[in-house]
Amino acid sequence: MPHLHAIFPFQHSNIFSSSSSSFSSSAPIRRRLPRTFSPSKHPNLKRLTSRIVQLTRRRQLHQILEEIENAKREYGKLNTIVMNAVMEACVHCGDVDLALNIFHQMTQPHSCGVDTVTYATLLKGLGRARRIDDAFQLLESVEKGTAAGKPKLSTQLIYGLLDALIEAGDLRRANGLLARFGFLLREGGSSSILTYNLLMKGYINTGCPQAAINLHEEIQLLGLEPDRLTYNTLIFACVKAENLETAMHFFKEMKDKAQRLCCSDLYPDVITYTTLLKGFGYAKDLHSVQKIVLEMKSCHDLFIDRTAFTAMVDAMLNCGSIKGALCIFGEILKQAGANVDLRPKPHLYLSMMRAFADRGDYNMVKNLHERLRPDSAGTISLAAQQEADHLLMESALNNGQIDAAVENLTKIINRWKCISWTSRGGMVALRIEVLLGFNKSMLGPYLLPQVLPGNPIERIMLPLETVRPLPGSLELKKVVMRLYREPVVPIIDDWGSCIGLLHREDCCEMNAPLSTMMRSPPPCVTTTTSIGHVVDLVLKKKYKMVIVVKHSNLNGTTHGSRAVGVFTAEQLHNLVAPVPEGLKQKHTVRRSSTMF
Repeated sequence: MPHLHAIFPFQHSNIFSSSSSSFSSSAPIRRRLPRTFSPSKHPNLKRLTSRIVQLTRRRQLHQILEEIENAKREYGKLNTIVMNAVMEACVHCGDVDLALNIFHQMTQPHSCGVDTVTYATLLKGLGRARRIDDAFQLLESVEKGTAAGKPKLSTQLIYGLLDALIEAGDLRRANGLLARFGFLLREGGSSSILTYNLLMKGYINTGCPQAAINLHEEIQLLGLEPDRLTYNTLIFACVKAENLETAMHFFKEMKDKAQRLCCSDLYPDVITYTTLLKGFGYAKDLHSVQKIVLEMKSCHDLFIDRTAFTAMVDAMLNCGSIKGALCIFGEILKQAGANVDLRPKPHLYLSMMRAFADRGDYNMVKNLHERLRPDSAGTISLAAQQEADHLLMESALNNGQIDAAVENLTKIINRWKCISWTSRGGMVALRIEVLLGFNKSMLGPYLLPQVLPGNPIERIMLPLETVRPLPGSLELKKVVMRLYREPVVPIIDDWGSCIGLLHREDCCEMNAPLSTMMRSPPPCVTTTTSIGHVVDLVLKKKYKMVIVVKHSNLNGTTHGSRAVGVFTAEQLHNLVAPVPEGLKQKHTVRRSSTMF
């Protein structure tokens, strides 16, 4: 794929260098003494902390470390607030080992020291990295009073790790954490509403929204008062479970309670309305969508942000109301003139282009394609750019403009070099290929003569036993020869669940357990997933191995599921075959494109 951006190197130079040399004969040279740190000086590190937070959002960890080293040379020892921000950056960027290294530096005698925020950040990082044993050992050291800095065991520490486990979809260990340290989270003998909010989120993340809805009864039995987050989570669970009647029941209960108690914090917010819009949009209930949109615009205290406007358009499009979507889209563009934060994201342009491409409105798709780059907000990903080109081609074909469709396909081939055969654009390209025939084929396709793309992957997968997965607790030195022979090996935990893949290029420490070098979570599909989808996944993501799990074990998440087989890139290479020479004819302009 050709590079889209050119990076030009430049040199840092002093703009006064030429002038200083020209006046060197007439003006005396003033030498500055090197700046040294004064122990009596108390620097203001707020700007440095803000800078670290900004770089963290951009995931520029290397730049953060560089600026921290410069600050140490200028100010000497930095305070705990700054170093906590650095640890948060490490956790946010997924480098928990670096976070541990910084933590140990902070605990040294002449360093800045650690506090509760330090431990909460580290526990969150260990939870996200699924280093649960290390996290529990750290909590136990805090409980026993042997941890550095003598922090107290608090709800902040427990909630940090609990939220990380729930985000990872690991409810088994989350419930284990509550069983071990849940006494801290109980208020008046029962768990707090925050605990139930997190548990409901966990059930939703693991594909069990009905279990989240059932927790509402337990909340009522315990006499806990649901807050706005509780109702929003319940409504989201109802949308996931496609139970919109119950969702509206919670919505009405939320408004009635807020009005009865005169509590402004209980009134529905923009998240509530956006969730309902998505639910009724998926259900294609145009009347309910229009009713919610009208209610949102009638609430004077409700600020409709870009996300809410986008949800309105998406819901209208899902219901087939192109005219309603255009009206709201025009309203967004009008308000964006006064508020740049309302400028639509590329996703909204693509949604509109999909709808008009289906109808064959080539001119409208072309206009949206031209305005995508100058008028949208944020970064336009390569995938979004590619889809926009595909939709332009599709709209031309659906409009009957074959020449324009062929012209757009030619541009796509020259720019992107490949088209996924299972993508929307791939289906359009196949339609064009059928119209042109093999004699005028613009693509160099590869075939899968031995399989049917629509068949389930379980028909050709390798059973897990044949690839001999390794336990994560095993040290690399005991199986090093295995990695010489095989480029990737699946890793399992003590319960037999596949927790990651160990790649040959990641093996860097002979005495380390395999679980510390694996890539987790592994890419997973169910046994009923089509072969074509798995092939597309391997090609697009460049996976060397995909784990196959039973459909009943997946539960909406691929992490920690019981694996039954694998599909490897090597298998794919053995299956593909080029088009026979008898079916191909050289084109006047060669197109070096591969279509899978």
